[in-house]
Amino acid sequence: MTAHDEEYRSLLRHSLMATGSCIVAVVICYFWVDRGVAFFVYDHHINKIEVFRWLTGPPPEVQNWAALMLTILIVRRAWGPFLRWQKVLLVACISLIVADDFRISLGDVFGRYWPETWTHDNPSLIGTGTYGFHPFQRGDDIGSSPSGHACRILGFAGVWMIAMPGSRVVATVLAAPMLVSLVAMNYHFVSDVIAGSVLGALIAMYATYLARLQIPCEYSGYARAVKPEQLT
Repeated sequence: MTAHDEEYRSLLRHSLMATGSCIVAVVICYFWVDRGVAFFVYDHHINKIEVFRWLTGPPPEVQNWAALMLTILIVRRAWGPFLRWQKVLLVACISLIVADDFRISLGDVFGRYWPETWTHDNPSLIGTGTYGFHPFQRGDDIGSSPSGHACRILGFAGVWMIAMPGSRVVATVLAAPMLVSLVAMNYHFVSDVIAGSVLGALIAMYATYLARLQIPCEYSGYARAVKPEQLT
């Protein structure tokens, strides 16, 4: 067994543990947290606070610009090896796009109803009293889980947090308010945000591993440091 094989198996074990923990958290929130929080937000008009609405804007905007950024970086590579941050940005953009595709597929599998009715008369907990899942049904009207915004946030920021540990504080400060805003606007249930965050983080983990980005051993149990010349 090679070192890479052992690294990958360790990564898979971590992924399975994270997935298991996520499932437990989602089940707990589904039965005892989601409805209470959604009604609290609605009753106290928290979703009328404009700053929360503004905080939900950046994730889809970053995705909209990701393809252009990838194009620029691909052209830039013709003039020499990437700088460290450039390769991390490249992988982060790819991770974001892949994460959102995963989210769309899983949204169709789960078919969860939304907290509120906000488009095309979608069934919702507050709008129509509809709560739960309608598996294997396609459409934005039943695609609340996992959260696409949360998946994008962690898919992008997760790469920076893993590959460049020095960016973790900044990434956390930027990401946390956006995740909270999804619940504060009643765009998603708490469990939707948890599921989307875990999904995005898992995609980011595999993206950094497959790209062989340097991940110091003190920050990770599954990856080893890679020599700088291997990063180009």
